Amino acid sequence: MTVTPTASIIHHFSTIADPRVDRRKKHQLTDIFFITLCATICGADNWVAIEKFGKAKESWFTEQLGLENGIPSHDTLGAVFAAIDTEQFSQCFSNWVADLADLVEEDIIAMDGKCLRRSIDKASNKSAIYMVSAWSRKNSLVLGQAKVDDKSMKLRPYPNFCRVWILQAL
Repeated sequence: MTVTPTASIIHHFSTIADPRVDRRKKHQLTDIFFITLCATICGADNWVAIEKFGKAKESWFTEQLGLENGIPSHDTLGAVFAAIDTEQFSQCFSNWVADLADLVEEDIIAMDGKCLRRSIDKASNKSAIYMVSAWSRKNSLVLGQAKVDDKSMKLRPYPNFCRVWILQAL
């Protein structure tokens, strides 16, 4: 049985466990993810900006999600993202982006490696951090990033990284 790729944020993020107490939940977890991802894609870069974006587009979000309690506050957004399993969120995000990439035909994936500035820690004898990114030219979208151990890399398949070949340290 083959699984058809889907661009649905709700579908991909519905498997994340909700760490909140049931009696305190005013917003669905998937609604929070949907609003946050939409706002972030549109340039929001902090919880206050995400809340402002949500309120500016509240009628559209209500139409799409059926929000009963309006847009979550910036405090709620921050608390939810501080409490969720980040590994699970990262995996769901990678799967979502991979499905988006599968839905677009004839894409060119650009690979790029960078050493993060000021990431070396001489006091703790830790080397610099190297990151590799995969960029979808057709979607103008970063498909994912992976931390690698050092600058000596070779091509190796890494299936959890948006189903593309990436550079990974030995």
